[in-house]
Amino acid sequence: MDASHQILDDLMADPAYQPIEEIWQWQPEVPVSRFTQTPALPADTGSPWSSWVRGQGPDAVLKRLEGNRAYLVRVRSDTPTFRWGIKGKPVVPRYTWTTTGLNFLGFATPADSPPTFEAFLRPAPELLNQLELFRYVGGPLGPANPAPVFALNTTRVRRGEAFWMRAGELYNRYFGPFAVQLPPSTSLEFGTDRSAASLRVRNLTPEDLQVTLSLQPSEPAPAGQPSIAAVPPLLLRGTRNPVDLTFAHTNLASPRSWTLRPAGQPGSEVEIVLGVNRTAMTGTPGTLYAAVLVLTDHRSLARWELPVSASVGSRAGLWVGAAAVTHVRHYLTQYRRGPDGKPLMQQDGRYVIEGINEDLGTVGRPYPLRLIVHMGADGGNAKLLQRVFVGPKPDGQVGLTTREELLDPAQLAHARRISAVHLPWSASNVPWPGVGALRAGTNVQVVVTVTHEDSANPFLHLYHPDHDNLNATFDQRVPRGEESYDIRREITLTPRAPADDFDSLTRGHDTIVGEYLERITLTGRTKPGRPQPESRTFEVRGRFELTRISDLETLTQ
Repeated sequence: MDASHQILDDLMADPAYQPIEEIWQWQPEVPVSRFTQTPALPADTGSPWSSWVRGQGPDAVLKRLEGNRAYLVRVRSDTPTFRWGIKGKPVVPRYTWTTTGLNFLGFATPADSPPTFEAFLRPAPELLNQLELFRYVGGPLGPANPAPVFALNTTRVRRGEAFWMRAGELYNRYFGPFAVQLPPSTSLEFGTDRSAASLRVRNLTPEDLQVTLSLQPSEPAPAGQPSIAAVPPLLLRGTRNPVDLTFAHTNLASPRSWTLRPAGQPGSEVEIVLGVNRTAMTGTPGTLYAAVLVLTDHRSLARWELPVSASVGSRAGLWVGAAAVTHVRHYLTQYRRGPDGKPLMQQDGRYVIEGINEDLGTVGRPYPLRLIVHMGADGGNAKLLQRVFVGPKPDGQVGLTTREELLDPAQLAHARRISAVHLPWSASNVPWPGVGALRAGTNVQVVVTVTHEDSANPFLHLYHPDHDNLNATFDQRVPRGEESYDIRREITLTPRAPADDFDSLTRGHDTIVGEYLERITLTGRTKPGRPQPESRTFEVRGRFELTRISDLETLTQ
């Protein structure tokens, strides 16, 4: 357990801790080879202890209570019985062993009915047969304290009690029936953006071992620490589907067990991959979810408690992806046909119209449309961009800007531009404001307009006389609808809940998928006698996927 969230002077100011006068921490970094016969007789070259003494103040060497350390606590002599209840974060047990002196260790055993040393070390007979064990028996240190322990068949391996031990020339790797290994620099603290973490559990006994993983709720956080909202919704990754290559998953709300083969045999080790179901986490950004992962074995020899936590993340930042247009709404005129199958014609020579087919039809190949969306710190309305620049700014910080001149001109080689060519270009590059946020159950609606005389209008051709909005003599401008049209693009992004597979559920904070809808309205001439100009609306649908490539909340314009 790690209680370093508070310095000892403040922690020990609690009236309940007044009987404690001194705290001594064992320093494993100090060479333990200085010990000769017993741990009570260190050499004169120094001490393996660092201490905190009440009233010493800033001069105390020991400042905080760290995890994976052994402590000697001294209380006032007039205190016959004292139970020190202290709260902190669980930490992964870490063991080191030396053959050049004594090791000062405790073991992660069950708090209820702990095993004897004989039962605990039975899977490691070589260590059991060579072990020299010393135990602190209370009172001042001296020649008889710590005292050697011989009755291994009755001495309990109590959680929270440390022993001095050595085994001659044997380099010991056994500290319990199983070992838990996390990848380097990896923890089970998922923060706001991590999706998954793995740990390996290895059987260290010569027999089959059943290991059980369960999730236990955390106690309330100490005063001054972030409050805990709930147990994180953990998922356990399952097998891979060979069809779509997705992983199955199970909810870790109930315990899960594995039977490991004897040490050194195939199947003696299992990799456990855990992820956080981000879609099940509610609350404002920063809301903390925390719990304790407990690993036990069927022989009740060990109980490992691992910290696991995750926080609700913000959706702020730059999201880049694409829409794939898969359906287009038809606008096909259908003509009435006679018995011979030929279209019927009216007296004025026009065909008889039977109706207009406006059904949605699939396209031959999905058409891609790049999307660039920025979400601000408030997680509110999104902004759609035609282009964005990512790179160092003049203040030396990496930023997001709408124009290249807002970047550091000396470091443009380290900047990147991202563009969406289907959106109209403008020199100012003002983003189009959207209504809504990028989260499941809501829509993001953006309107992009292009006037018939805008240089970005696709109906205007710089070198074609029939598409320049000028008359035949090039001396007058023609009205809207003669050669080009006003364009209004109503884009709707509807995020949907992630798919029910491990990766989709755990990566939902950085990936958004959903439905894409766009209505394109072309507005033309206003005919005499008609209040509204001529217009026609086209509709396309498809799907979109966005990935957050930056969590920067500020977009410099």
